[in-house]
Order: sequence, then structure tokens, then C-alpha cells
Amino acid sequence: MRRSSTLLLSLAVVGGLTGTLPATASAQGRQDIPQSHPLWANAQAKVADTAPAAKLSFRVYLNQRDNAGAEALAQAVSDPDSKTYRQYLSPDQVRDRFAASDATVSAVKAWLTGNGFSVGEVPSNRAYVEATGTADQTEKAFAVDLGKYRVKGQTLRAADKNLSVPANLAGDVLGVVGVDQATNLFKPDHATGSGTPSDVAPGPGFRNAPPCSAYYGEKIDTTDPAYNGKQLPYAPCGYTPAQLRSAYGIDKLGADGKGTTIAIVDAFASPTIYSDASTYAKKNDPQHPLKQSQFKQHVFPANPVLEPPDQCDAAGWYGEETLDVEAAHGLAPGADILYVGGESCEDNALDVALNYVVAGHKADIVSNSYGDTGEDIPADEVKVFNQISLQAVLEGIGVYFSSGDNGDEVARLGTPSPDFSASAPWITAVGGTSIAIGKDGKKIFETGWETSKSVLTNGVYGPANYTSGSGGGTSRLFEQPFYQKGVVPDALAKKNQTGNKKGRVVPDISAVGDPNTGFLVGQTQTFPEGAHYDQYRIGGTSLASPVFAGIMAVADSFDHFHHGFINPVIYKLTSRTPAITDVKHVDAAVARVDYANSVDASDGLLRSVRTLDYQGLTIHTTPGYDDVTGLGVPNGLLFLLLV
Repeated sequence: MRRSSTLLLSLAVVGGLTGTLPATASAQGRQDIPQSHPLWANAQAKVADTAPAAKLSFRVYLNQRDNAGAEALAQAVSDPDSKTYRQYLSPDQVRDRFAASDATVSAVKAWLTGNGFSVGEVPSNRAYVEATGTADQTEKAFAVDLGKYRVKGQTLRAADKNLSVPANLAGDVLGVVGVDQATNLFKPDHATGSGTPSDVAPGPGFRNAPPCSAYYGEKIDTTDPAYNGKQLPYAPCGYTPAQLRSAYGIDKLGADGKGTTIAIVDAFASPTIYSDASTYAKKNDPQHPLKQSQFKQHVFPANPVLEPPDQCDAAGWYGEETLDVEAAHGLAPGADILYVGGESCEDNALDVALNYVVAGHKADIVSNSYGDTGEDIPADEVKVFNQISLQAVLEGIGVYFSSGDNGDEVARLGTPSPDFSASAPWITAVGGTSIAIGKDGKKIFETGWETSKSVLTNGVYGPANYTSGSGGGTSRLFEQPFYQKGVVPDALAKKNQTGNKKGRVVPDISAVGDPNTGFLVGQTQTFPEGAHYDQYRIGGTSLASPVFAGIMAVADSFDHFHHGFINPVIYKLTSRTPAITDVKHVDAAVARVDYANSVDASDGLLRSVRTLDYQGLTIHTTPGYDDVTGLGVPNGLLFLLLV
């Protein structure tokens, strides 16, 4: 969801990471928390006061000690040219060296309890203190008035000005997340190319309509008119795990991800996830079952004091979880899977889920398939996320984020922008491709994913209209990180910038994402005859992220070490080796048939052509690094040997 507040940030960046913003002094020995008030919370948008007795929960995130030192060390342990490359810290070492002190935690807890709040358990890395209380207590503690504001079709809580804290605590407070509802909502980055699940559980059914192909080019559409003079292949029905392992060259290496744990972070938890994922493996990859011992869940319970609206679409997140688990297991069938479900889809809940993994080093790889529309994000959220992802780098945990499914967001925002959190500098942003896999399992071609749709009506194809595609573009929030220097063309790095400034460009690397050359997924859904398991084709960069995470798990087991934050390595590989295959534009399209009602032919069929790398956008697949596919895609054995 697009954030309505506009961030006017001038962020100090070391290695691409935002630095601490200075607090501004206010009256009576207090200091403001900078940019903690969303700009949409203005008098014109206000519809009501927040009831004084209304309950709310929030988290006071704490500054780590020696942030510059932590950034320098994170660069050193991830840079292959550093003497301390891969000399990672344990969670205890990170806490002892950089986390807020016990004294700081005690001081913040004392201030909160002194204002009447109940204080929750502090995580092991002392990242935050959680508090629960009333709106009246919150207003007095932070010297603000809380109201309800109408923004983008929602009514959300916010303060009327910047939050402030006592001056003696200002240097310890990184940010406060949860007092306002500016973080509603992250959205999962998956696409079927036709509808998405709604807010019932389980979600409404979706099936592929025939004809579709078992592999690229198996069936050719000879009944519909030629498109631009060509009879097109029908879209694949959805690639299986074995087809993707073969296409990416990791199927005959004797490594399957064993010894590595992949954490998947989403919101909520599907009640049928293990049944669905294990059934899927039995049907489509019988030599690689998902054993009960390989799969664990940690789900944060819903917070009973959170105020409505809950607009999270739980069933949509069930579909996201199912895709992520099945894709990660499909590419790395020997790896362990840890699913961590946030209590809601809000940024602060997903931050807590990610922090759970990082604080206890619960996994070696984290795949995250969600994001905001653009970078219009509260400053507190940006700082909090960066501090969590920085700790992951120090511990040698690779964190992967889908780059988004709407190109550079011009169609939705009016101006180009990558999506947050993919634009953050200490994570690996995974873009999407369209892939053609032949009968023998080998890749025929792979091009950038930017899809257009031309509908066939009365024997005539309509205009090509953009539908979805790999997220990318140049950040306005983050300066160019050290690993992109000299690799990303200046023409891209200077987009959205002023003067000679350069920004962080998304994505870093890519894998299959186009739903028209997508993945076969199996999930319990609601059909006219009732709720049951069925299969359908799906895509999005939320496919690309777990696919690439699976490839990295195989690399872990093949190389006998955990790779951690790989961006410094992969940006150096492009100039030294063929370990990464450059993705170039290919003129290609597929014919697609869909059920009008998504489940059967009773209401008719819809016929269309889907262009695989549509050129009518402001980002393009080009030779070399580009802002659709990044550096390219992993090149099988060479990638595993050299990464």
C-alpha cells in the first residue's frame, strides 16, 4: 500500500545505510523524535479524536551502540577483499558489542511504567521495549494528541505532531513504531495474472484453464488469430520443482540444501500449510518429500489490543506462505524450513518476526516476499528495519526480499520508485524473469519480466496494456552502497537524484517471477463444491525470492559454509567470472486461456496474449546491469563454485 506521508529525508549513509537522525529540542526538557508524524495527519484529514480509553500497543526501538562501527564491520565480514571476510559474530557477540545496554533498557522501561504502561518481554538482542496502554497515557507520555485521519480510503490513527521523549532518553531512542497506523499495510508480492485470494479462509479457488503446456512450446495456439504474424505457444501450466532445478543447473550436483535453514517471514499462518506443502511434494516431486522434521512454525499470536481496521486479507497471506514454502523446498529439498508468521501484516509486526529470526540466529537464510508500494515510509520504520538487517549481516544471515510486482510503480504512484524494503542496502533484492524451459528441462531463454496483456475480442486483439512486472528503480532514500560502485551504470544510479548524487538501485539479482511462465503451486482453496486442495500456476517476485533463497541453500551445502550477505560477492563476480548470466531482452509472447469465473468454463473463457518483456515502461531489460533483473541470474555450477 502506498504510504501517504512524504518523507523529506536527508539521510547520512555509510555503505548505503541510513545514519541516526538528530533530535530537535522542544520545550520542558523534551526532544522530538524526527519525522515521527505522518504528513497526512493534518487538520483537513482529521475525522475524530481517538477515544482516551482506547487500547494500543507500540514498540520503542533502541539505538545500538557504535552504529558506525557496526556498519564498518558488516562491510568487512561480507566483502571478499577484506581480511575479516566471513568472520561473523554470534548473536551474543553482537549484543555485547553493539546492542543497547541493560542500563538503557532499564531507563526506558522505568519511563514507560512510570507513565502507566504495561511493558512486555524485551528480545534477546535488546532491540526494543514493547508497551501497552491507553490512548490517554500515550498522549501524555509523548506530548501529542491522537486522532483518526482519513487517508487513501482508510481511517487511521496518528499523532498531530512529532512524538517527543524526555531529553535524557532521546539519544537512546531509535524510533517508536505502532503509535500511529502509518505502516498499514504491507502486501504480499505474488501474482496469478488473473485474480488474487480474498479475505475469507480458505480463499476462493483458482484453476488454470486448458489448454496449457507441460513445458515451453509443447502446445501451439493454432485456433486463434496470429499475433503480430505469429502463432504463439500456450503458457505453461506451471513449472514443477524438478524443471526449475534443472533450468538453473542445480539438479545434479549432489547438494540439496541439507544443513541450512531457510526462514520464511510472512503474516499470519495458513491452517493447512504442512498438509498442502507435503501433498504438493508427493504429487509433483515424489523423490523429495517434505518431512515433518524439516518444517517448523513460529507464529506470533494476534494482539488483542490492536485497534481496527484489520485490512490484512489473511487468506491472501495464506497463499503467500504456501507459495514461499513450496518454492523454497522445491529448489532446496534437503533444507529445513522455518516459517515465522507476524501477528498482522503491518510493518511493525513483520519487523518483530524478522527480528525474532535474527536475534536468535534461527536461520541462515531469510526469504521475505512482501513490500510497500514505493518508499513513502515513516522514518522510524526505515531506521528500525535497517538496524535489524544490519545485525543479520554481522551474523552471516542472508536476507532476501522480493523486489515488487509493479515495475517502477509509475502506474500507481505517478513517479518512478523501487519498493521498500527491497531498496534497503543491507538486504539482497530479488527481481523477476520470464523463463522458457524446454522438454529436456533445459533453459531455452530467460528474459526480464514485464508483462502486457492483449485481450482477444470478436477475433481481434486489443491494445497491449501493462499488467505486472519485476520491481526496480533508483532509491530516493538510500545512497549508492559500496558494492554497487563501479558496476551499476551512472545513468541508473543518478535517476531520482539531484546533482551528482547516486542512489541504491534495485534489484540485485533475479529468478523466475512471471506468472505466465510461473510455478505450479498446491493449496487448499474454496471452490463451488467446497474447500479442498488443488493446484494452479502462480508467479511474482514472491516466487523469485524463495527460488533464489533455495538456490543459495544449495550453495551453502555445496560449498560447506553459509554465505551470509552476498551482495559484495555477486557484484564482484560480474566483472571476473561467468557465474552470473546476464539477462537480455527477448521478443516473446504466450497465448493464455482463463476461466471467466476463475474455476470452470460455466461462465465462458477469456483469451489473451501476454508479452513477456513488454517495452512500454520506464525501466528496461538491457545488456549488463539493469533495473529489471539486476546483475542477472545464477549460472548453475559456476555460480555455486564461485559465489
